[in-house]
Order: sequence, then structure tokens, then C-alpha cells
Amino acid sequence: MSEIFVRLDRSGPVATLTLDNPPLNVVTLGLTRQLSDHLDALAIDPEVRAVVITGAGSRAFCAGSDITEFTDMMEPGQVVDKKLRRQNEIFSFLANYPKPTVAALNGLTFGGGLEIALCCDLLVADESIRLALPEIKLGVFPSSGGTFRATRRIGVGRAKRLILLGEPVDTATALDWGLIDYAVPAGTAVAAAQNTAATLATRPTYALELAKSVIDMADDATEQVLIEASLAASDQAFSSPECREGVRAFLAKETPDFEHHRERT
Repeated sequence: MSEIFVRLDRSGPVATLTLDNPPLNVVTLGLTRQLSDHLDALAIDPEVRAVVITGAGSRAFCAGSDITEFTDMMEPGQVVDKKLRRQNEIFSFLANYPKPTVAALNGLTFGGGLEIALCCDLLVADESIRLALPEIKLGVFPSSGGTFRATRRIGVGRAKRLILLGEPVDTATALDWGLIDYAVPAGTAVAAAQNTAATLATRPTYALELAKSVIDMADDATEQVLIEASLAASDQAFSSPECREGVRAFLAKETPDFEHHRERT
């Protein structure tokens, strides 16, 4: 049996993927493949409505790439073909995932680990952790979306500080910058992320997917393109069974039952 680098656990409509490559849950080719396989399966699983990604243990969410894999990737073209092209495809799939995703940062979140986290919709971090994009210290830079996803989240100046200096920031700084969304007491990030995911799972699935699709266009499209995309998505949302249930429940002063109104028109 092949080694397991990513564990899947389920609790109702919430699936939790745990990066499990001790001691620091570093990104290897095998871990990336297993993450991809799980994401593919969960994306089409109708019982799963939100996904949490975290790391095993308490030392690290993920401390970045396994540097020992780099030794045979240092000739021109090799790192792209052997690692980065496929890794970027997988991370982009996560960044554009049809279901809401929450990263539970329960330890060091460095390099490729932060790049994975930045692909998630919401980031919840233990108050005691550190985050960094330290690749510059190896003579390289974040190559799987960290450059532009960090910039989109925290702006050019702060992204340059994070990437060009390569120094870690603490949770308080990350929260102030908007690099993470929530800081929680040490040891509670996973539970907090799962609670957040459980709340997201109660929301109307189709409207969440449509809203995410328009939000994710915001940095790359003109205002007119975004208006047209929003109008098209709104028309789909307003004509869905979930919308009919939401309006009915509001008028009746009841809690909407989206669970039984998730089929699409």
C-alpha cells in the first residue's frame, strides 16, 4: 500500500483534508497528487458542501516544499515539467473550487504551505503561528501562485515585503494585513475552521458557487465584464430552488431549509 500523505475525514457535509507528512507536512510530489485526487472527488460529491484543509500535529500546517526534491530539478525546464506546472494546475483548481474552502493554520505556514492556504476562501490561524514566503533565501521565489495571490490579498507593498525579504510574520501582523481572516486561541484553529465550514454548509450551495465565481473575477476583469457576469449569475441564483426557499422562509419568518432545495434548475 502506498504511503498516505493526505488524510480525509468527514463530519456531515464538511470534509477535512489533513496534510500528513511529518514532522512539518512538507509538500512533496506524492502529497500534491493525493491532494489533487481528494479535491477532484470532493468537488463532485453531493454530500460535501464545504472543505477544510489543515496540517497534522501542532508544529506546522505546512512548512513548504521538500527541498530534497529540488536536486534533480535545477537544469533549465526541469522544475516546470517535474513539479511546478502540475502543482500550479492543482493550486488553481483549489483557488477556483466550486465549494467553499477554509484553511486551518495550526502551525508554521511557510512557502508552499502558505501558497496552498492562499487558495482557500477563508483562513483561520492559531494566534501563536508564523507565516512566511521564504523562498528567496534559496535563490528562488514563490512559484505556485504565492506572488500574485499574496498581492491580491495584502497589496503590492506588503507582498514585496513578505516575498523579497522572506521573513516570517506573526499571526497578529497577518491579521492586520488581511493575510488571514481570523486569529483564534492556540490549538483551536481546526475546530474554528470546521465550525466556519459547518456554517457555510448551511448556506445555499448554488448561490455560494455563483458568488465565488464573480468574486474571483474581480482582479482580472473590467467593471463592465464584472457587471455582466454578476447579472448572469444573479439570474441563475434568482431562478433556483434555493432562492424560492429562501424567500418563502423569509416571508414566513422561518429558517430556510436549503438542505432539501439544493437541486439546480
